[in-house]
Amino acid sequence: MVESNEMTINLVVLGRTQTGKSAAGNSLLGSSDFETHRSPSSVTTCCSLGRSCRISGIIRRSGCELALRVQVLDTPSYPHSSLSKEQVTDTVRSALAHHFGEEGLHLALLVLRADLPLCPDESDHTIQFIQELLGPTWKDFTAVLLTHADKAEEAGFSEEAYLHSASSTLLSLLSSVQHKYIFLDNQKTIIKEERAIVLRKLLNFIRQNNYQVLLPKHSKE
Repeated sequence: MVESNEMTINLVVLGRTQTGKSAAGNSLLGSSDFETHRSPSSVTTCCSLGRSCRISGIIRRSGCELALRVQVLDTPSYPHSSLSKEQVTDTVRSALAHHFGEEGLHLALLVLRADLPLCPDESDHTIQFIQELLGPTWKDFTAVLLTHADKAEEAGFSEEAYLHSASSTLLSLLSSVQHKYIFLDNQKTIIKEERAIVLRKLLNFIRQNNYQVLLPKHSKE
């Protein structure tokens, strides 16, 4: 993860269709690597890896500033409008092993829409999907990314008020991943300062996990 004065963090975005996975990936990278638009069907059909440029001013270790690089794996949604669960699982598992099999995965970002309620059935299916991909330690390597936070703000919800009013299903999920969550505004292109705040939060999650990585395998354990 650390080479001389540089650190690389490896992330994967997971979630349902139209939650803003690809847009979130672009925000983290500071680019437009991933195709993103509204569609009556699932937009992403295969995995693709995006890499950021060197980012300065984000992290220091042992008194020295390190340049940060971010790698994000964009994935097809589950459920998918044209791919079966097995096809999505196999595609994502293979891509994780190919891109992060040696360096390891730092965090899987489960992308949920802040402006839509999380229902029990949806949560159960999503958790089962992530467990199959990441294995029994998935909770240690998963954080929740709540997109469309701007719509929740427009409805008059601050972050505190939103969590106070959230469904028990969402609160249970956040508790299971040790309250690793981030709110992300999808309305406008994320500005440099906002991106730095999000990346610092992600780095704090990784630090809390003692910089451990998950080594994805091609086959099920």
